[in-house]
Amino acid sequence: MSLKQQLTDDMKAAMKAGEKDRLAVIRLINAAIKQREVDERIELDDAAVLAVLEKMVKQRKDSVSQFEAANREDLAAIERAELAVIDTYLPAKLGEAEILAAIEAAIAETGATGPADMGKLMGVLKPRLAGQADMGQVSALIKKKLAG
Repeated sequence: MSLKQQLTDDMKAAMKAGEKDRLAVIRLINAAIKQREVDERIELDDAAVLAVLEKMVKQRKDSVSQFEAANREDLAAIERAELAVIDTYLPAKLGEAEILAAIEAAIAETGATGPADMGKLMGVLKPRLAGQADMGQVSALIKKKLAG
């Protein structure tokens, strides 16, 4: 089952169960997906849907930090609740050892030797690790690996 179909099915289930908060978040996700499809005039596959979800997660995390800085715990709690629903549609996160193994494989594949090859490595790793790892963490691990 595709991710879009799963979202549609979950939306129907949330309507039947009367889960208003979950339903609202699923509708937000569907709206973001539909907006991207309309803007780019394409049908999104699962990888593109994951990219939309990753963007939404990043937005929610930024909002939480902003609300906490402004002492608006009520708004931060709402964002955290949305984040929890969005996270259910993302694949399980990889551990540091698994990310390092993927980096090693990409280094062997591309022949990267130093920091100048970082862009090449990120280009290979980004599609492989989409939704499974924080790209900031991947970038830091690559820098560490290539530097020493």
